[in-house]
Amino acid sequence: MGYLLDMQAQLTRWGSSLGLRIPKSLAGRFRLTEGMRVTLEPDGDRIVISMSPRYTLASLLEGMTPDAMQDAFAWDDDQGREIVD
Repeated sequence: MGYLLDMQAQLTRWGSSLGLRIPKSLAGRFRLTEGMRVTLEPDGDRIVISMSPRYTLASLLEGMTPDAMQDAFAWDDDQGREIVD
């Protein structure tokens, strides 16, 4: 991981803010893409850039079985206009 310490980038004006270009090799290493949101955190005299976690549908639905979701869909008996014959 030593090569990451040697990379430098130049800040450029972007409206009233400053923009930082991330070198292609670093973006590729971390699978960064245009429009991706990141978090910036001050850490002493450093700025830490963290990626938001990437979710997949499979990971979000992990453990979601009909038995596990039974309470979410446990309705009481029909009482009024919802009665269907």
